Amino acid sequence: MLYWLFFEQLFPHVTPFRIFGYVTFRTLAASLCALAISILAGPWLIRKLRELQIGQHIREDGPQSHLKKQGTPTMGGLLIILAVAVPTLLFANLRNLYVWVALGSMLGYGAIGLLDDLAKVRKARNLGLTGRQKMALQVLLVLLLGGCLLWLRAHGLYNTEMNVPFFKSWRPDLLVDSWMTTPWTYPLGAVFFLGFLWLVVVGSSNAVNLTDGLDGLATGLMIIAAGAMTVLCYVSGHAQFAAYLDIARLSGAAELTIFSGSLTGACLGFLWYNAHPAEVFMGDVGALALGGSLGVLAVLIKQEILLIFIGGVYVVEALSVIIQVAGFKMTGKRVFLMAPLHHHFEKLGWEESKVIARFWIAGLVMALMALTTLKLR
Repeated sequence: MLYWLFFEQLFPHVTPFRIFGYVTFRTLAASLCALAISILAGPWLIRKLRELQIGQHIREDGPQSHLKKQGTPTMGGLLIILAVAVPTLLFANLRNLYVWVALGSMLGYGAIGLLDDLAKVRKARNLGLTGRQKMALQVLLVLLLGGCLLWLRAHGLYNTEMNVPFFKSWRPDLLVDSWMTTPWTYPLGAVFFLGFLWLVVVGSSNAVNLTDGLDGLATGLMIIAAGAMTVLCYVSGHAQFAAYLDIARLSGAAELTIFSGSLTGACLGFLWYNAHPAEVFMGDVGALALGGSLGVLAVLIKQEILLIFIGGVYVVEALSVIIQVAGFKMTGKRVFLMAPLHHHFEKLGWEESKVIARFWIAGLVMALMALTTLKLR
Protein backbone atom coordinates (compact mmCIF):
# COMPACT_ATOMS: atom_id res chain seq x y z
CA MET A 1 0.00 0.00 0.00
CA LEU A 2 2.71 2.48 1.03
CA TYR A 3 4.90 1.22 -1.81
CA TRP A 4 2.14 2.08 -4.29
CA LEU A 5 1.44 5.44 -2.66
CA PHE A 6 4.94 6.78 -2.05
CA PHE A 7 6.99 5.12 -4.79
CA GLU A 8 4.59 4.65 -7.68
CA GLN A 9 2.41 7.72 -7.17
CA LEU A 10 4.41 10.36 -5.29
CA PHE A 11 8.05 9.58 -6.17
CA PRO A 12 7.80 11.13 -9.68
CA HIS A 13 6.88 14.39 -7.94
CA VAL A 14 8.74 14.13 -4.62
CA THR A 15 12.25 12.74 -5.09
CA PRO A 16 12.97 11.64 -1.44
CA PHE A 17 10.16 9.08 -1.69
CA ARG A 18 12.49 7.13 -3.95
CA ILE A 19 13.62 5.33 -0.80
CA PHE A 20 10.39 3.30 -0.86
CA GLY A 21 11.66 1.63 -4.01
CA TYR A 22 14.45 -0.09 -2.09
CA VAL A 23 13.61 -3.52 -0.68
CA THR A 24 16.18 -3.10 2.08
CA PHE A 25 14.48 0.04 3.43
CA ARG A 26 11.00 -1.46 3.24
CA THR A 27 12.19 -4.66 4.95
CA LEU A 28 13.70 -2.68 7.82
CA ALA A 29 10.55 -0.56 8.11
CA ALA A 30 8.31 -3.65 8.03
CA SER A 31 10.42 -5.41 10.67
CA LEU A 32 10.29 -2.44 13.03
CA CYS A 33 6.57 -2.02 12.41
CA ALA A 34 5.96 -5.70 13.22
CA LEU A 35 8.08 -5.38 16.37
CA ALA A 36 6.12 -2.31 17.47
CA ILE A 37 2.73 -3.95 16.85
CA SER A 38 3.71 -7.03 18.87
CA ILE A 39 5.03 -5.06 21.83
CA LEU A 40 2.30 -2.41 21.92
CA ALA A 41 -0.67 -4.72 21.32
CA GLY A 42 0.66 -7.51 23.54
CA PRO A 43 -0.73 -6.28 26.90
CA TRP A 44 -4.18 -5.65 25.40
CA LEU A 45 -4.32 -9.17 23.89
CA ILE A 46 -3.11 -10.84 27.09
CA ARG A 47 -5.75 -8.97 29.07
CA LYS A 48 -8.51 -9.97 26.62
CA LEU A 49 -7.43 -13.63 26.64
CA ARG A 50 -7.60 -13.61 30.45
CA GLU A 51 -11.05 -12.02 30.39
CA LEU A 52 -12.27 -14.68 27.96
CA GLN A 53 -10.60 -17.37 30.12
CA ILE A 54 -8.64 -18.72 27.18
CA GLY A 55 -5.87 -20.46 29.11
CA GLN A 56 -3.38 -23.22 28.39
CA HIS A 57 -4.27 -26.78 29.39
CA ILE A 58 -1.14 -28.70 30.37
CA ARG A 59 -0.76 -32.29 29.16
CA GLU A 60 -1.33 -34.73 31.99
CA ASP A 61 1.83 -36.78 31.35
CA GLY A 62 4.08 -33.72 31.03
CA PRO A 63 6.81 -32.58 33.43
CA GLN A 64 5.45 -31.72 36.88
CA SER A 65 7.21 -28.33 36.74
CA HIS A 66 4.81 -27.30 33.96
CA LEU A 67 1.68 -27.66 36.09
CA LYS A 68 2.12 -24.09 37.37
CA LYS A 69 1.63 -22.89 33.78
CA GLN A 70 -1.97 -24.12 33.78
CA GLY A 71 -4.27 -21.27 32.79
CA THR A 72 -1.60 -19.06 31.19
CA PRO A 73 -3.27 -17.21 28.28
CA THR A 74 -2.82 -19.00 24.97
CA MET A 75 -3.65 -18.27 21.30
CA GLY A 76 -1.14 -15.40 21.40
CA GLY A 77 -0.21 -16.43 17.87
CA LEU A 78 -3.06 -14.18 16.75
CA LEU A 79 -0.80 -11.27 17.69
CA ILE A 80 2.04 -12.67 15.56
CA ILE A 81 -0.23 -13.12 12.54
CA LEU A 82 -1.51 -9.55 12.87
CA ALA A 83 2.02 -8.19 13.32
CA VAL A 84 3.17 -9.98 10.14
CA ALA A 85 0.15 -9.25 7.95
CA VAL A 86 -0.15 -5.49 8.61
CA PRO A 87 3.49 -4.51 7.78
CA THR A 88 3.51 -6.82 4.76
CA LEU A 89 0.37 -5.20 3.38
CA LEU A 90 1.81 -1.76 4.11
CA PHE A 91 5.31 -2.10 2.70
CA ALA A 92 5.27 -4.90 0.11
CA ASN A 93 4.44 -4.53 -3.56
CA LEU A 94 0.95 -6.03 -3.53
CA ARG A 95 1.08 -6.73 -7.26
CA ASN A 96 3.61 -9.45 -6.46
CA LEU A 97 1.81 -12.81 -6.35
CA TYR A 98 4.49 -14.40 -4.15
CA VAL A 99 3.46 -12.06 -1.35
CA TRP A 100 -0.16 -13.20 -1.54
CA VAL A 101 0.85 -16.88 -1.62
CA ALA A 102 2.93 -16.41 1.54
CA LEU A 103 0.23 -14.39 3.32
CA GLY A 104 -2.52 -16.79 2.29
CA SER A 105 -0.55 -19.80 3.51
CA MET A 106 0.15 -18.17 6.86
CA LEU A 107 -3.52 -17.30 7.34
CA GLY A 108 -4.61 -20.78 6.23
CA TYR A 109 -2.39 -22.64 8.66
CA GLY A 110 -3.21 -20.11 11.35
CA ALA A 111 -6.91 -20.87 10.81
CA ILE A 112 -6.28 -24.60 11.33
CA GLY A 113 -4.40 -23.82 14.52
CA LEU A 114 -7.20 -21.54 15.67
CA LEU A 115 -9.76 -24.33 15.23
CA ASP A 116 -7.49 -26.65 17.22
CA ASP A 117 -7.05 -24.13 20.03
CA LEU A 118 -10.78 -23.40 20.22
CA ALA A 119 -11.47 -27.13 20.45
CA LYS A 120 -9.04 -27.40 23.37
CA VAL A 121 -10.75 -24.51 25.15
CA ARG A 122 -14.17 -26.04 24.57
CA LYS A 123 -13.08 -29.47 25.85
CA ALA A 124 -11.02 -27.94 28.70
CA ARG A 125 -8.26 -30.43 27.87
CA ASN A 126 -4.97 -30.49 25.98
CA LEU A 127 -6.74 -32.29 23.13
CA GLY A 128 -8.12 -30.33 20.20
CA LEU A 129 -8.77 -31.55 16.69
CA THR A 130 -7.94 -35.19 16.03
CA GLY A 131 -4.77 -36.02 14.14
CA ARG A 132 -6.79 -37.01 11.07
CA GLN A 133 -8.79 -33.79 11.12
CA LYS A 134 -5.66 -31.62 11.30
CA MET A 135 -3.88 -33.62 8.62
CA ALA A 136 -6.88 -33.48 6.29
CA LEU A 137 -7.08 -29.69 6.60
CA GLN A 138 -3.33 -29.32 6.09
CA VAL A 139 -3.40 -31.56 3.01
CA LEU A 140 -6.24 -29.45 1.61
CA LEU A 141 -4.12 -26.33 2.02
CA VAL A 142 -1.15 -28.03 0.35
CA LEU A 143 -3.34 -28.93 -2.62
CA LEU A 144 -4.48 -25.30 -2.91
CA LEU A 145 -0.89 -24.09 -2.58
CA GLY A 146 0.31 -26.63 -5.13
CA GLY A 147 -2.41 -25.58 -7.56
CA CYS A 148 -1.34 -21.93 -7.22
CA LEU A 149 2.33 -22.79 -7.81
CA LEU A 150 1.56 -24.96 -10.84
CA TRP A 151 -0.54 -22.13 -12.27
CA LEU A 152 2.31 -19.69 -11.69
CA ARG A 153 4.73 -22.10 -13.36
CA ALA A 154 2.45 -22.46 -16.38
CA HIS A 155 2.57 -18.67 -16.76
CA GLY A 156 6.34 -18.49 -16.36
CA LEU A 157 6.14 -16.92 -12.88
CA TYR A 158 7.51 -19.84 -10.85
CA ASN A 159 10.30 -22.34 -11.25
CA THR A 160 10.04 -25.88 -9.89
CA GLU A 161 13.82 -26.38 -10.04
CA MET A 162 15.39 -26.86 -6.63
CA ASN A 163 18.68 -25.42 -5.41
CA VAL A 164 21.00 -28.12 -4.04
CA PRO A 165 23.70 -27.11 -1.51
CA PHE A 166 27.32 -27.60 -2.59
CA PHE A 167 26.37 -27.95 -6.30
CA LYS A 168 26.65 -25.05 -8.75
CA SER A 169 24.66 -26.22 -11.72
CA TRP A 170 22.66 -29.26 -10.58
CA ARG A 171 19.13 -28.03 -10.05
CA PRO A 172 16.68 -30.93 -10.41
CA ASP A 173 13.22 -30.02 -11.62
CA LEU A 174 10.77 -31.50 -9.13
CA LEU A 175 8.01 -31.56 -11.72
CA VAL A 176 9.90 -33.01 -14.70
CA ASP A 177 13.16 -34.68 -13.72
CA SER A 178 11.40 -36.93 -11.23
CA TRP A 179 9.54 -38.70 -14.04
CA MET A 180 11.76 -38.05 -17.07
CA THR A 181 10.47 -35.78 -19.80
CA THR A 182 7.89 -37.85 -21.69
CA PRO A 183 4.54 -35.99 -21.83
CA TRP A 184 2.47 -38.86 -20.46
CA THR A 185 4.44 -38.87 -17.22
CA TYR A 186 3.66 -35.21 -16.45
CA PRO A 187 0.69 -36.06 -14.16
CA LEU A 188 3.00 -38.36 -12.18
CA GLY A 189 5.47 -35.50 -11.91
CA ALA A 190 2.70 -33.26 -10.60
CA VAL A 191 1.80 -35.88 -7.99
CA PHE A 192 5.45 -36.11 -6.94
CA PHE A 193 5.67 -32.32 -6.71
CA LEU A 194 2.55 -32.14 -4.53
CA GLY A 195 3.90 -34.93 -2.32
CA PHE A 196 7.18 -33.10 -1.91
CA LEU A 197 5.27 -29.92 -1.13
CA TRP A 198 3.30 -31.77 1.54
CA LEU A 199 6.52 -33.10 3.09
CA VAL A 200 8.11 -29.64 3.30
CA VAL A 201 5.18 -27.44 4.31
CA VAL A 202 3.18 -29.81 6.53
CA GLY A 203 6.39 -31.18 8.02
CA SER A 204 7.58 -27.65 8.81
CA SER A 205 4.29 -26.55 10.39
CA ASN A 206 4.04 -29.61 12.61
CA ALA A 207 7.72 -29.51 13.57
CA VAL A 208 7.31 -25.97 14.92
CA ASN A 209 4.14 -27.04 16.71
CA LEU A 210 5.95 -29.92 18.43
CA THR A 211 8.80 -27.62 19.48
CA ASP A 212 6.41 -25.14 21.11
CA GLY A 213 6.59 -26.70 24.56
CA LEU A 214 8.86 -24.41 26.56
CA ASP A 215 8.62 -20.68 27.21
CA GLY A 216 10.03 -18.85 24.20
CA LEU A 217 11.72 -21.92 22.68
CA ALA A 218 9.84 -22.03 19.37
CA THR A 219 9.66 -18.22 19.19
CA GLY A 220 13.39 -17.71 19.63
CA LEU A 221 14.21 -20.39 17.09
CA MET A 222 11.78 -18.78 14.65
CA ILE A 223 13.58 -15.43 15.01
CA ILE A 224 16.79 -17.18 13.96
CA ALA A 225 15.17 -19.14 11.13
CA ALA A 226 13.16 -16.19 9.79
CA GLY A 227 16.26 -13.99 9.95
CA ALA A 228 18.21 -16.51 7.86
CA MET A 229 15.28 -16.82 5.46
CA THR A 230 15.22 -13.03 5.09
CA VAL A 231 18.80 -13.16 3.81
CA LEU A 232 17.96 -15.99 1.41
CA CYS A 233 14.89 -14.20 0.06
CA TYR A 234 16.93 -11.08 -0.63
CA VAL A 235 19.81 -12.80 -2.45
CA SER A 236 17.38 -15.01 -4.41
CA GLY A 237 15.62 -11.94 -5.79
CA HIS A 238 18.80 -9.92 -6.45
CA ALA A 239 20.27 -10.52 -9.91
CA GLN A 240 23.90 -9.80 -8.98
CA PHE A 241 23.91 -11.74 -5.71
CA ALA A 242 22.10 -14.72 -7.26
CA ALA A 243 24.62 -14.85 -10.11
CA TYR A 244 27.57 -14.50 -7.71
CA LEU A 245 26.30 -17.27 -5.42
CA ASP A 246 25.21 -19.53 -8.30
CA ILE A 247 21.64 -19.91 -7.09
CA ALA A 248 18.46 -19.73 -9.12
CA ARG A 249 17.38 -16.11 -9.47
CA LEU A 250 13.65 -15.67 -8.97
CA SER A 251 12.19 -12.45 -10.28
CA GLY A 252 9.95 -10.97 -7.63
CA ALA A 253 11.27 -13.11 -4.77
CA ALA A 254 12.88 -10.04 -3.22
CA GLU A 255 9.42 -8.88 -2.09
CA LEU A 256 9.30 -11.95 0.14
CA THR A 257 12.13 -10.32 2.10
CA ILE A 258 9.53 -7.94 3.50
CA PHE A 259 7.25 -10.80 4.59
CA SER A 260 10.17 -12.68 6.14
CA GLY A 261 11.46 -9.53 7.84
CA SER A 262 7.98 -8.93 9.28
CA LEU A 263 8.03 -12.51 10.56
CA THR A 264 11.32 -11.83 12.33
CA GLY A 265 10.13 -8.57 13.88
CA ALA A 266 6.78 -10.02 14.96
CA CYS A 267 8.43 -12.97 16.73
CA LEU A 268 11.00 -10.69 18.36
CA GLY A 269 8.18 -8.58 19.79
CA PHE A 270 6.19 -11.62 20.87
CA LEU A 271 9.23 -13.00 22.70
CA TRP A 272 8.99 -9.93 24.97
CA TYR A 273 5.94 -11.58 26.56
CA ASN A 274 6.66 -15.23 25.71
CA ALA A 275 10.12 -15.40 27.32
CA HIS A 276 10.46 -17.47 30.50
CA PRO A 277 8.34 -17.17 32.59
CA ALA A 278 5.83 -16.72 29.78
CA GLU A 279 2.91 -14.32 30.13
CA VAL A 280 1.26 -15.78 27.01
CA PHE A 281 1.67 -18.81 24.76
CA MET A 282 1.37 -18.71 20.98
CA GLY A 283 -0.83 -21.80 20.81
CA ASP A 284 -1.39 -23.87 17.69
CA VAL A 285 -2.69 -20.79 15.87
CA GLY A 286 0.81 -19.33 16.10
CA ALA A 287 2.91 -22.48 15.80
CA LEU A 288 1.17 -23.85 12.71
CA ALA A 289 1.11 -20.43 11.04
CA LEU A 290 4.82 -19.85 11.69
CA GLY A 291 5.86 -23.33 10.61
CA GLY A 292 3.70 -23.20 7.50
CA SER A 293 5.10 -19.78 6.59
CA LEU A 294 8.67 -21.04 6.96
CA GLY A 295 7.98 -24.03 4.73
CA VAL A 296 6.22 -21.96 2.08
CA LEU A 297 9.07 -19.44 1.98
CA ALA A 298 11.54 -22.26 1.41
CA VAL A 299 9.40 -23.63 -1.43
CA LEU A 300 8.95 -20.23 -3.06
CA ILE A 301 12.67 -19.40 -3.13
CA LYS A 302 13.70 -23.02 -3.90
CA GLN A 303 15.70 -23.62 -0.72
CA GLU A 304 13.84 -26.66 0.55
CA ILE A 305 17.02 -28.55 1.42
CA LEU A 306 18.57 -25.63 3.30
CA LEU A 307 15.37 -25.47 5.37
CA ILE A 308 16.53 -28.70 7.05
CA PHE A 309 19.52 -26.80 8.46
CA ILE A 310 17.85 -23.43 9.00
CA GLY A 311 15.17 -25.14 11.07
CA GLY A 312 17.54 -27.83 12.32
CA VAL A 313 16.28 -27.88 15.90
CA TYR A 314 12.70 -28.12 14.67
CA VAL A 315 13.70 -31.11 12.53
CA VAL A 316 15.44 -32.84 15.44
CA GLU A 317 12.42 -32.25 17.69
CA ALA A 318 10.08 -33.79 15.12
CA LEU A 319 12.42 -36.75 14.56
CA SER A 320 12.57 -37.38 18.30
CA VAL A 321 8.79 -37.84 18.35
CA ILE A 322 8.88 -40.16 15.32
CA ILE A 323 11.70 -42.22 16.85
CA GLN A 324 9.92 -42.39 20.21
CA VAL A 325 6.65 -43.61 18.69
CA ALA A 326 8.31 -46.06 16.28
CA GLY A 327 10.67 -47.40 18.94
CA PHE A 328 7.86 -47.97 21.43
CA LYS A 329 5.71 -49.76 18.85
CA MET A 330 8.57 -52.07 17.81
CA THR A 331 10.20 -52.80 21.17
CA GLY A 332 7.74 -51.65 23.81
CA LYS A 333 10.43 -49.39 25.28
CA ARG A 334 10.95 -45.64 25.08
CA VAL A 335 14.07 -44.32 23.39
CA PHE A 336 13.87 -40.96 25.21
CA LEU A 337 12.68 -40.26 28.72
CA MET A 338 9.99 -38.10 27.09
CA ALA A 339 9.36 -36.65 23.65
CA PRO A 340 9.71 -34.11 22.08
CA LEU A 341 13.42 -33.88 22.82
CA HIS A 342 13.27 -30.75 24.99
CA HIS A 343 11.24 -32.70 27.56
CA HIS A 344 13.90 -35.43 27.57
CA PHE A 345 16.47 -32.93 28.80
CA GLU A 346 14.03 -31.62 31.39
CA LYS A 347 13.63 -35.17 32.68
CA LEU A 348 17.43 -35.37 32.92
CA GLY A 349 17.29 -32.47 35.36
CA TRP A 350 18.10 -29.50 33.13
CA GLU A 351 16.41 -26.25 34.08
CA GLU A 352 13.88 -25.02 31.53
CA SER A 353 15.82 -21.81 30.88
CA LYS A 354 19.00 -23.82 30.23
CA VAL A 355 17.26 -26.08 27.72
CA ILE A 356 15.87 -23.05 25.91
CA ALA A 357 19.19 -21.19 25.76
CA ARG A 358 21.14 -24.22 24.55
CA PHE A 359 18.55 -25.04 21.89
CA TRP A 360 18.71 -21.42 20.70
CA ILE A 361 22.51 -21.71 20.42
CA ALA A 362 22.17 -24.94 18.43
CA GLY A 363 19.59 -23.28 16.16
CA LEU A 364 21.86 -20.28 15.54
CA VAL A 365 24.84 -22.50 14.68
CA MET A 366 22.73 -24.53 12.23
CA ALA A 367 21.32 -21.42 10.56
CA LEU A 368 24.81 -19.95 10.13
CA MET A 369 26.01 -23.24 8.66
CA ALA A 370 23.12 -23.10 6.18
CA LEU A 371 24.09 -19.59 5.06
CA THR A 372 27.76 -20.57 4.61
CA THR A 373 26.75 -23.24 2.09
CA LEU A 374 25.69 -20.49 -0.32
CA LYS A 375 29.31 -20.00 -1.34
CA LEU A 376 30.60 -23.53 -0.72
CA ARG A 377 29.81 -24.81 -4.22
